[in-house]
Amino acid sequence: MRRSSIDRPSRHAASKTSGERRLVTGRRDSAQAAVPSAPIGEMTYRRVRADIVYGRLAPGQKLTLDRMRDAYGSAVSTLREIFNGLASEGLITAEGARGFEVAAISPENLREVAAMRQLLECDALRSSFEAGDVDWEGRVVAAHHKLASLERRVAAGDRSQEETLRRYDLEFHNALISACGSRVLLEMHAGIYDKYLRYLMLAAAFRGEPVVEEHRKLLAFALERDWRGAQAMTITHIQDCVAQMVSGDFWQQRSSL
Repeated sequence: MRRSSIDRPSRHAASKTSGERRLVTGRRDSAQAAVPSAPIGEMTYRRVRADIVYGRLAPGQKLTLDRMRDAYGSAVSTLREIFNGLASEGLITAEGARGFEVAAISPENLREVAAMRQLLECDALRSSFEAGDVDWEGRVVAAHHKLASLERRVAAGDRSQEETLRRYDLEFHNALISACGSRVLLEMHAGIYDKYLRYLMLAAAFRGEPVVEEHRKLLAFALERDWRGAQAMTITHIQDCVAQMVSGDFWQQRSSL
């Protein structure tokens, strides 16, 4: 998908700094709707969701309630509620009498998820760059520093902190759009990014120096408030990663299973 919001007129009015800070929490709020109210249920929901997003529960894996009860230490009724909630997010498939299983993956779905991430992120970048203040700049710089430090280690061959790398990557992209002024947009982006992140984890995708340079340029565009440059770089960033995942060994290995 090549369309973006590059030439759209801005619809954002300047927001107060306190409003920006509240919007940064949009990612944490986005998953609340399906969380059972009891603390134990909420903790279990977060564990199951993270296990799916980070690939610890494999695509297509059967989620037998009795076995999951032992694994997560929760009642069957709580797990059923959690699984139904995650099914509404598209992370689990509910098969009626057959039970639940982790949502399947495919190159076609990856492209759809990536296209939606691109659309949402490009739209948010313009508003965020236009409204961002010094506090926003600080968040972006700090997030990039953490990401770049770990990327150097990964580029040198250390893949021992894969989940931390993905978390820092998320934090950087989230910081870039955190001043966009729309809680709804941030929540939608958070949900689609997690689906994209699942593919990154499963494929163990890392493009080395090109992705490091793309992040460096995104930081520079942010400090220059060049949202057009950032949008164009984001499109390249996402599409090149998708191309690597689709053409790599990952799908060939899965097709042979």
